[in-house]
Amino acid sequence: MTLETRDTMPTARVRDILVLIAISLVAFVVIGEVTLRIYLEYRTFYDVEMSRYARLLKIDAENPRVGHLHRPNSEAELMDVEVRINSDGFRDDEIRSNSNGTHRIIFLGDSLTFGWGVEQNETFAHLLERRLDAQSPTEVINFGTGNYNTEQEVELLLEKGLDYQPDQVVLFYFINDAEPVPQKSRFPWLGDLRIATFYWSRIKALAARWSDSAGYRDYYSALYRDGSEGLGRVRVALEKLRDASMDHGFEIQVVLLPELHELVDYPFRDEHAKISRMLSEIDIPTLDLAPAFADVTNPQELWVAPDDAHPNAKAHTRIADSSFNFIHGPGAR
Repeated sequence: MTLETRDTMPTARVRDILVLIAISLVAFVVIGEVTLRIYLEYRTFYDVEMSRYARLLKIDAENPRVGHLHRPNSEAELMDVEVRINSDGFRDDEIRSNSNGTHRIIFLGDSLTFGWGVEQNETFAHLLERRLDAQSPTEVINFGTGNYNTEQEVELLLEKGLDYQPDQVVLFYFINDAEPVPQKSRFPWLGDLRIATFYWSRIKALAARWSDSAGYRDYYSALYRDGSEGLGRVRVALEKLRDASMDHGFEIQVVLLPELHELVDYPFRDEHAKISRMLSEIDIPTLDLAPAFADVTNPQELWVAPDDAHPNAKAHTRIADSSFNFIHGPGAR
């Protein structure tokens, strides 16, 4: 064996090992992806479904302050529920260009207003429309869009909602609405890989178990510290909404929706109170629904799934029942 041959042998071994590792990783991903796709035909996981929602039903918006929109005339089965988006890009029936004298209300909100995990006819938007229409002709247009914050919701109204000439706009506010506008992933193709989404979901779940159980409370509370950027953006957006209402002649209201992890001793009373004070300062009527859920000792009975605290059909009914008088009341019509 020559010196040259001896020198090239370690290099060849390293190359062979690297090739073997690469082949093993590819095999793991392929087999894992196929196995998970079969498994997920019979099981539903929140993070996987949210990833599919983004890939199947969303498109980029030209306005960066809006971020993303629903893909018009699209549909998908998400969380075992059929979701259909109309030609205007909303989870709603087709909308007439003219209200023909019907009292027209736009609901602004995020995935809770959208009705994540429940049938369209189980959403509080649909339930309230039915009850309001029974009192006098009323049409509710559901602008709810997953992963929106208050800034995006108001920008969507200014960009698309004014064309519908609403008589009333109700913004459904959730504790995470002070988060920044979400940025598009630099690796969107990962959303097509079930194995990536699934294992990322499991890693997050393990991390949550190992961390302080108050972690999510601390995270949300931090959004509402005095001087926080997110809180400032919320105020600017709400002031835009107020100004638009005065310029275009529609009534506005805000409903604060509760976070459904703890309800008897609600951990976000201070944050709700801060938002309520802000809204009072800019003359927007407000209803806090957290007290309407304070008797629920087992919050999971209101969840869409064990790993998903979005409100289920029972919770949507409670939201509709608890907000009906406020939305229908004097000054709202």
